[in-house]
Amino acid sequence: MHTGKHPIYNLPFALLCLSSLLFSTSFNMLIPELPAYLSSLGGAEYKGLIIALFTLTAGISRPFSGKLTDTVGRVPVMAVGSIVCFICGFLYPVLGSVAGFLFLRLIHGFSTGFKPTATAAYVADVVPRERWGEAAGIHGLCFSMGMALGPAVGSAISQRYSLDVLFYCSSAFALLSIVILMNMKETLPNRQRFRWSALRISRHDVVDLRVLPAAIATFLSYVAYGVILTLIPDWSGHLGIANKGLFFVAFTVSSLLIRFLAGRLSDRYGRVSVVKTGMAVLIVSLLVLGVGKSMFWLLVGASIYGVATGILSPALNAWTIDLSHPQHRGKAMATMYISLEAGIGLGALVAGWVYHDEIQRIPYIMYAAAGVAFLALTYLLNRRGDDSSPAANAS
Repeated sequence: MHTGKHPIYNLPFALLCLSSLLFSTSFNMLIPELPAYLSSLGGAEYKGLIIALFTLTAGISRPFSGKLTDTVGRVPVMAVGSIVCFICGFLYPVLGSVAGFLFLRLIHGFSTGFKPTATAAYVADVVPRERWGEAAGIHGLCFSMGMALGPAVGSAISQRYSLDVLFYCSSAFALLSIVILMNMKETLPNRQRFRWSALRISRHDVVDLRVLPAAIATFLSYVAYGVILTLIPDWSGHLGIANKGLFFVAFTVSSLLIRFLAGRLSDRYGRVSVVKTGMAVLIVSLLVLGVGKSMFWLLVGASIYGVATGILSPALNAWTIDLSHPQHRGKAMATMYISLEAGIGLGALVAGWVYHDEIQRIPYIMYAAAGVAFLALTYLLNRRGDDSSPAANAS
C-alpha cells in the first residue's frame, strides 16, 4: 500500500521514463517522411492509411495487451512493443512496394498497442494514488520529448543521408529501449507464466465499463491528432517549411512546459475540471491552424496545440486510473488506449479521404476537427459525476 510520502522520483520510474523516451523517438522519427515516401512508391492516394492502419492494429491489440499486463506482467508486455519497433525498422527498406509498406504499417501498430498499456499500469504500481496526475505528467513529458526529437531528428537524417538510414536508426532507438526494460523489476504480484490460452479474449476483456467516461473524452479529443499526423507534413511543405518535423518540435516543446504543472493541478483540483480546460484550448489551436496561412501561424497553432495536449494527456490518464479497479488496471488502460487509437485512426482516415492531395481543403478539415473537440467539451460540461481531487481524498 502506497503512503503519501512514497517518492515518485525513484529508479524504476526513471528507467520507465527513459525507455518510453527512446520508444517514442523510434516510431515518431518516421512520421514526417512517410507521406512523401508513400507517394514515391506510387501510393499517394493511400496517405490516410499511414496512420489509420497503424492505429487499427494498435487498437485491436489493446484487449490482448491489457489481459497479458494483468496476468503475465508489465515488463514482458512493454518489451513486446519495443521489439516490434526494432523489427519493423529493418523491414521498411526490404518491403519497398505500396502493399508491403501498408502491411508494415499494420504490423508496426502492435508496438503502441502493447507498450503504453503496460507502461501506464507500471506507473500506477510504483506511484501513490494522490500523485498519479503528477507522475503521468512527468512520464508524458518524456514520451513527448520523443515526439519532438523523433520527427526533427528523422527529417534531418533523411535529408543528410537516406530513408534507409532513417529506418535503421529507428530500430536502434527501439533496441536501446529494450535494453533498459531488461533491467527493470516486475511489479505485478502473483504473475502467471504465458500460455496461449491467455490470448483468448471474451467480450468482458475488451472494454472496462468503469472507465467509459474517460474513454469517451479521450476518443473525441484524439480525432484531431489523427488529422494533424496525416495533414501537417504536406501543409508544412506547402508553407515552405523544409524540415517537416518543425511543427512537432513546436507543439511538443509547449507540451513539455505545461505537462508537469497540469498533472499536479489535476491531482489537486480534479481530473474533469482540468480536462475541460484542455479541451477548450484544443479547439482554439485547431481554429488557429485552419485560419493561419503562414509558417508563423503554423507554429503558433502548434504551440497552442501542445499546451492542449500537455493539459489533456496526464489528466485523462490519471482519470482512467482513478476510475479503474486495481486488479484490472491493464484492461482499464487498454480501454482508454483503444479509444485513443480509434480517435486517431478515424481522424486520419477521414482526413486522408477528404484531403485527397487537394491542399486547399486542409483548413476546412481543421475546422471539422475543432467541431469534434467541441462535442467533447459539450459532453464534459453536461456530464454528472464526482470530480473530487485525489489529494483531497487522501488527506
